[in-house]
Amino acid sequence: MADLPATPLLDTVKTPDDLRTLAPEQLRQLADELRDETISAVGTTGGHLGSGLGVVELTVAIHYVFNTPHDRLVWDVGHQCYPHKILTGRRERIRTLRQGGGLSGFTKRSESEYDPFGAAHSSTSISAALGFAVANKLAGTPGKGIAVIGDGAMSAGMAYEAMNNAEQAGNRLVVILNDNDMSIAPPVGGLSAYLSRIVSSREFLGVRETLKRFAKKLPRPFQNAARKTDEFARGMTMGGTLFEELGFYYVGPIDGHNLDHLIPVLENVRDAEEGPILVHVVTKKGKGYAPAEAAADKYHGVQKFDVITGAQAKAPPGPPAYQNVFGAALAREAAHDPTICAITAAMPSGTGLDAFATNYPDRFFDVGIAEQHAVTFAAGLAAQGMRPFCAIYSTFLQRAYDQVVHDVAIQNLPVRFAIDRAGLVGADGATHAGSFDVTYLATLPNMVVMAAADEAELVHMVHTCVQHDGGPIAVRYPRGNGTGVALPETPELLEIGKGRMVREGKKVAILSLGTRLGEALKAADQLEAKGLSTSVADLRFAKPLDEALIRRLLTTHEVAVTIEEGAIGGLGAHVLTLASDEGLTDAGLKIRTMRLPDIFQDQDSPQVQYAEAGLDADHIVETVLTALRHNSAGVTAGARA
Repeated sequence: MADLPATPLLDTVKTPDDLRTLAPEQLRQLADELRDETISAVGTTGGHLGSGLGVVELTVAIHYVFNTPHDRLVWDVGHQCYPHKILTGRRERIRTLRQGGGLSGFTKRSESEYDPFGAAHSSTSISAALGFAVANKLAGTPGKGIAVIGDGAMSAGMAYEAMNNAEQAGNRLVVILNDNDMSIAPPVGGLSAYLSRIVSSREFLGVRETLKRFAKKLPRPFQNAARKTDEFARGMTMGGTLFEELGFYYVGPIDGHNLDHLIPVLENVRDAEEGPILVHVVTKKGKGYAPAEAAADKYHGVQKFDVITGAQAKAPPGPPAYQNVFGAALAREAAHDPTICAITAAMPSGTGLDAFATNYPDRFFDVGIAEQHAVTFAAGLAAQGMRPFCAIYSTFLQRAYDQVVHDVAIQNLPVRFAIDRAGLVGADGATHAGSFDVTYLATLPNMVVMAAADEAELVHMVHTCVQHDGGPIAVRYPRGNGTGVALPETPELLEIGKGRMVREGKKVAILSLGTRLGEALKAADQLEAKGLSTSVADLRFAKPLDEALIRRLLTTHEVAVTIEEGAIGGLGAHVLTLASDEGLTDAGLKIRTMRLPDIFQDQDSPQVQYAEAGLDADHIVETVLTALRHNSAGVTAGARA
């Protein structure tokens, strides 16, 4: 481990109560030390870096001015929160970030009273902070709701839905817009900071409130004219007209790294009687760390890295990542098919679509953090004869489920869903696990659901998606690298609803969906060593099922085990339903379903997570042996018998 940075002032701050005892002139030193500690910690553990560095001064200022945790602070997106964790009693554990048994990489209610609301998906903060603010208002108790929203989260419609409803909170709600990509802000500087301080001051707001009360006594046309004059005058000098129309009092933009500007403005906002208020601060991702400032995308999320050089630890050479296999396969298909389009929700590199975007910019669409729009946009493209691929992480596709049902499945439109990060995802933990997509998609009429067992299968499935014009189709694949199999030069068109036999046996049948196939084959080797002849099938499709193959396996083997990287209600449930509907259980067939447990699993390495879930070779063998020892007939479901 590299030498720890010298942090004499930060060493005296255990909680925000300690922070508030400092003199204002000490805050600059504290922020510098907090930034050094954040860089050192993330260099040790890996994680999100650039966004946290951008809010160091803002974090210090908020906790200095507001009475947290009684004022409820919600970070959005939650990966901005590392400096916040250091200042709120968790510094001693900060080098356990994103590790098994360690701190979450996001805010988490069970972790600290300073995390009043868990956030790892974007654009939830204003709704949650509004809830806190209104609850305190109704109860007559002190305390504000403070939402810090940034890193693209304002591109999602949910943020505006909340803002449209925010007037009910009055001055209990403060929204801090962390504009860290200059997408909204005009130039900022001393004049802007001065104006922000003036218009947020008690004196200005007092005069403004007096004039508003006076205007209410005038005829309605004069009331409207007075309101528009006020908004126009401040809009000309400061901007923020959109937020004013949504019912917010707008202050900004101000330099989010200048504590001399931040502190007085936040103090005015804290004491204001008018509200809700939106404070627009401009920050720079990676601020204070040259490598991160120079490459914001590269240092958004990092592996362990050398703090001095910025060099990130490189994984040993190995098979390509599934996301890159998908991206390359889709780009090859697009070279021959001008109707193929690619859509992503703010994750072009994460979904492997970089090459597609470069080669086919007119057919690539990054819609921002707006999954609902992405799905319905894809539906419109499909309805007009295009072949859209909607590439979204499994956990984020959950946010667009109504659109999948209503705009795609009911209309039987051929939208292609590329579902990345399916299954458990390691360090990002429960909020990002792709646990539910098979369950929530395979229940839908018209939907085809595939799961790739390896990277070669993914290439075949991308080609199959392209050729399937009969309705919606989805392919799921995990985070991380493939298995190392050779990629096909010419992709194969898979028959819809047909699996493949990988190994033939007589006594035990393992029915696998997705990348647990490797563990199924290891289990088969162990069972064969015990004298138990074992079949292994890669079903490929969760919907439609290969009923003929499943029927044969269930009627010719003593024990059948299904295994999948998803929650209850997926493949296992569909196989059990088929067996029940056809009376296959009446003959005493033993079926066991192996799937993710009915819990939200915390972060750890994927290998540890799958072992804890009982989805590795040893647990498959244990499940089979236990089933064989039981003589009772019927169907039993469970990760372990």
